[in-house]
Amino acid sequence: MTKDEFYIALYQFGIELSEQQEVQFERYFELLVEWNEKINLTAITEKSEVYLKHFYDSIAPILYDLIADHPVKLLDIGAGAGFPSLPMKIIFPSLQVTIIDSLQKRINFLTELSKALALENVTLLHGRAEDFGQNVRYRGQFDFVTARAVARLSVLSELTIPFLQQNGQLLSLKASQFEDELAEAKNAIALLGAKFIKQVDYQLPNGDERHIALIEKKKETPKKYPRKAGTPAKNPL
Repeated sequence: MTKDEFYIALYQFGIELSEQQEVQFERYFELLVEWNEKINLTAITEKSEVYLKHFYDSIAPILYDLIADHPVKLLDIGAGAGFPSLPMKIIFPSLQVTIIDSLQKRINFLTELSKALALENVTLLHGRAEDFGQNVRYRGQFDFVTARAVARLSVLSELTIPFLQQNGQLLSLKASQFEDELAEAKNAIALLGAKFIKQVDYQLPNGDERHIALIEKKKETPKKYPRKAGTPAKNPL
C-alpha cells in the first residue's frame, strides 16, 4: 500500500487527511525504521507494509465506527511501537491516549515519537498492566482500552477490563478468527464484570482478514483482579 493508496483508502471511508497528518504519518514511518535499527520494534519495515499492516490496520476501530472524534480516554496495553493508538491519535487528535508498556526502550521511542509528531495529551507509562490495574489513578478510568495481538482473550481480559469505566469498551484487534479464544474467555469476561457485545470482521485492502472483539464493562471488576504480574498469563481465569 503506497502513501497515495493509503490516502485514497481513508477517503473512501470519509476521512480526508490534512497536509499535517500526511507529514505525521510519514515522519512516524521514518522514526520507526530509524529506531528499529537500535531496538526491536517491528519485523515490518518495508514502507508499503508499514502503511498497510501498521497504519491502516491500526485505525480500523475508526473506519468501522467503533471510536468517534471525541475527547475520550483511550488506554493502549502493550502498544509496542504505538499501535493501534497513535495512528488513531493522528486521525482524531482529540483522543486522550495513555500507553502502558513493560519495556523502557519502547517508552523512550514513543516519547521521542510523540514529540516529533507534536502529539498532545499522550501519557506514556513504563510498567506492567497488572500493577497499574490496581492503581486507583488508572483503574476504572478509561472509556476504551485497545490491544493489538497482545495475548489470548482469556489473559487479555484480566489485563484490560479493570481499567474500564462502567460501559467502557475493550477493543481487541486480532489477525485470525478467535471463536475458540472467545469461548475460552467467556468465564473470565463474566468474572471481570464485562460482556461480549459483537465481533467486527473485515479485510485489509490486500485481502488479509482481520477481526475486532468488542467487550463492554457492565459492573465493577472485583478488587482482586488483575492478579499480580505474570499470574494471568500463567494461570488464565
